[in-house]
Amino acid sequence: MVEQSIPPILRPDNPNRVRLSALAKELEVSFTSGTDDAELTGVSMNTSDVRQGDIFFAMPGLKTHGAKFASQAIAGGAAAIATDAEGLEYLGPVKVPVIVVESPRLRLGEAARFVYGNSLDEMPRMYGVTGTNGKTSTVHFLSAIFRQIGAIPGMSSSVERHIADDIIISRLTSPEAPESHALIARMREHNVTDVGWEVSAQALRQHRVDGIFFDVVAFTNLSHDHFDEFDSYEQYLASKMPLFHKARAGKGVVCLDTEYGQAFLEASEVPCVTITLRKDIKSDWKVKVTDEGVGLTAFDLTGPDGETISTSVPIIGDYMASNAGVAILMAIQAGHDWKKLAVDLKDGIDAPIAGRGDNVAPNGAPSVYVDFGHTPDSIEMTIKAARKVTSGKLVVVVGLDGDRDKIKRPMIGAICARLSDAMIVTDHNPRFEDPAIIRQMIYDGAIAERPEHDIRNLEGPERAIRIAVSMVTKGDTIIWFGPGHQEHRDIMGVRTKYSGRAQAKAALAEAGWK
Repeated sequence: MVEQSIPPILRPDNPNRVRLSALAKELEVSFTSGTDDAELTGVSMNTSDVRQGDIFFAMPGLKTHGAKFASQAIAGGAAAIATDAEGLEYLGPVKVPVIVVESPRLRLGEAARFVYGNSLDEMPRMYGVTGTNGKTSTVHFLSAIFRQIGAIPGMSSSVERHIADDIIISRLTSPEAPESHALIARMREHNVTDVGWEVSAQALRQHRVDGIFFDVVAFTNLSHDHFDEFDSYEQYLASKMPLFHKARAGKGVVCLDTEYGQAFLEASEVPCVTITLRKDIKSDWKVKVTDEGVGLTAFDLTGPDGETISTSVPIIGDYMASNAGVAILMAIQAGHDWKKLAVDLKDGIDAPIAGRGDNVAPNGAPSVYVDFGHTPDSIEMTIKAARKVTSGKLVVVVGLDGDRDKIKRPMIGAICARLSDAMIVTDHNPRFEDPAIIRQMIYDGAIAERPEHDIRNLEGPERAIRIAVSMVTKGDTIIWFGPGHQEHRDIMGVRTKYSGRAQAKAALAEAGWK
C-alpha cells in the first residue's frame, strides 16, 4: 500500500508584504532580540509548512514547545520568530529577529490576518456554518448557489477547498488560522466574492477561525458526536455558540429541526432568522419536501411574506433539503435577491457532494451509497432516506474511526441493525487502535438490538463491500458508512491511499454490474 502525503497549504501567488515592526505594532508587542527588522510574506506554525519570508509562531504544544524547532524553521526560510517567554528559554541565539507574544495561540489568527492583508474591507462576503451534521453539505450548496447566480464562489469544507473554478482536496475540516488566512488571500487574488466556510467546534476552541469576520453564520443541528471531548450536550452546544458572538458575525440563520436550535437562537448575540422542515415548529421560513427519488430531493422554501423558492438537490433525504434551505437563506441574509435566487435555482442546485449520499452505482445496478456518516443521527437519517427510495432489500456496511468517541459505537451498531435488512461491520480508519476492538463494539451494539438479525463482523473493507454486493440485486440498496469522500485510510499513523468509492465501483463491476 502507498503512503499518501497531506495536501500542501494554499497561499497567494503574490503575497502581501509587511514589516515585522508593523506586525509588532499591530499586536502591541516589542522586539526583544536586537533591533533588526524583517519583511514578512507569510505565517507558519509547523516547520513542514515554513516558506521563505514567514514569521514562525513557536508555541507550546501538547508534548513539547515549538521553540525547540526554531532552527529548522529558520533553515526553511523563516525571517522572524514569534514566541512566548517560555519559548525564549528554548530558542538560544538565533540569526533572525524575535518578538515575544504571550499566549501566541490566541494571537495567531490576528497575526495571520494582518500579514496576509485580510482587512475587513478587503474580504469577500464570508458565510460560516456550524452544527453536528450538515456543515459540509450546506457550504457545498452555498458554493453551487453562488456559481448559479453569477457570483464567484469560494469554499472551505472537510471535503474540498474551492477557489473560483479551482477545486483542491482539503487537509482539515477547519484549517488552522495561518492556512485559513492564506486561503482567503488566494481567494481575493481570484476575485472571489462569496465564501462558504465549515466551522467545527474544534475550530472555535482551537482559534482556527480567529481574525475572520463572517457576514452570515448558520447553525444546522446538534446531535451525539465528539463525546470523547465533551461531557454533555450543553457543553458541546456551548462550544459552537461563539460563532454567533457579535465580534465574529453580523447576521445568523438558525435551523430549528433539532431541539437545540431554540437554545442556540436565544444565546445568539446577532440578529437571526429561523428555518425548519418540521410542521410542529414555528419559524420564519419553512422547508416542504415536494418529491423524493434516487438522487433527487425537491422542495419549496417559503418565507414569512409568502416568498417561495422551488428547487431541488441531487441527493436523497429531507434533511438535505433542510441544509439547502439554510444555504439559500444565508444568501438572502447577505443581501442576495430572493427573486433572482428563485429564477436561477428553479432547475435545481447543481451540487453533488462526494461522500454525502453519493450513489456510485451504474444505471440498472443496485444502488450503492458511499457515505461519510459517522454520528448516530446522520446514519439514522441516511438509512431512513434510502429506505424511502428502495423497493427491495437494504444492506448496511459500517466502519468507524479509531481514537475517537467510543460511546457512539454500540449506538450506531444498534441503529444499523434496527433499520437494515442485513448488516456488515468492517474496518475504516483504526488509527492507533486495534481495528478488531472497534468492530466488536459496533457488533455488540447491533447484536444486543437484534440478536437474530443477519449481522456479520468482517475484517477488511475491500472484502466487506464485495460480500455486500454479492447479497443484493436490482432494486436493492447498499449504504457503506465510513469512507465517504476520503481518499486514504489512517493506520498506525500512516495515511494509506484508499478510496471507498473506487472499491465500491470495482466490487459492482466484478459482480457484473457495469
